[in-house]
Amino acid sequence: MKIITTYRDKQYSCDLSRPIDISIPVGQVKCFHATDYKAQPYVAGDFIGSVKNGAPVNFYDITMNPHGNGTHTEGLGHITKKQESINSVLKEFHFISQLISVKLKKTKNGDYIITKSAIKSACKKALPPAIIIRTQPNSKTKLNQDYSDTNPPYLHKSAMQYLVDHGIKHLLIDLPSVDREVDQGKLESHHLFWNVENKRAKDNSRKDCTITELIYIPNKIKDGLYLLNIQIPSLELDAAPSKPVLYKMKVKK
Repeated sequence: MKIITTYRDKQYSCDLSRPIDISIPVGQVKCFHATDYKAQPYVAGDFIGSVKNGAPVNFYDITMNPHGNGTHTEGLGHITKKQESINSVLKEFHFISQLISVKLKKTKNGDYIITKSAIKSACKKALPPAIIIRTQPNSKTKLNQDYSDTNPPYLHKSAMQYLVDHGIKHLLIDLPSVDREVDQGKLESHHLFWNVENKRAKDNSRKDCTITELIYIPNKIKDGLYLLNIQIPSLELDAAPSKPVLYKMKVKK
């Protein structure tokens, strides 16, 4: 099935039968010393919720941390006292997006960062509402890494300000966080993105904007325009495990 969409006065076709899943399954990666993902049969008396163990159905309990166990999408409730749920702020699920690849820059203190200049170089035209950032090098180790205490790369605050100034509402990145792993709780890029101060959302906070972290984009997927679908379960939490799916946009002839 194909759909037609218009962007920048051009018509594009998207083949919905060719989805590109850029999520990492829950439990394959870990960061911030999060609790390990666990799935185990529910037990009540003689009942064990496993067909393997004789039950008529599989009936499992799970333990997980959305931020630390896999691809997840978060809203401004991640950094506010009210803890607005992602389910309450993400009301649209399809967006025109730009996939870019950027090289990391090593700073004097040994950190690796995404710079404003790297994003500007990768974005030659006006940006759509969503941007997907693939960092280089792009190893498959991103699919099963424990990032805890490794000081992973992050987004420099000037790069985040650039994205905000250019109207980005949905940011997707293949790193554990847009901020440094240990930054004394400043979370400067998070606060810049949502325009949140003192742990409270303001009237001009960007409440309908989201950040998706810990994605993975294979090298065979080319930079360019895609129709993005962000799928989340209806959890009343600041973040939820998510499945971002891309559909290549081709100019309709």
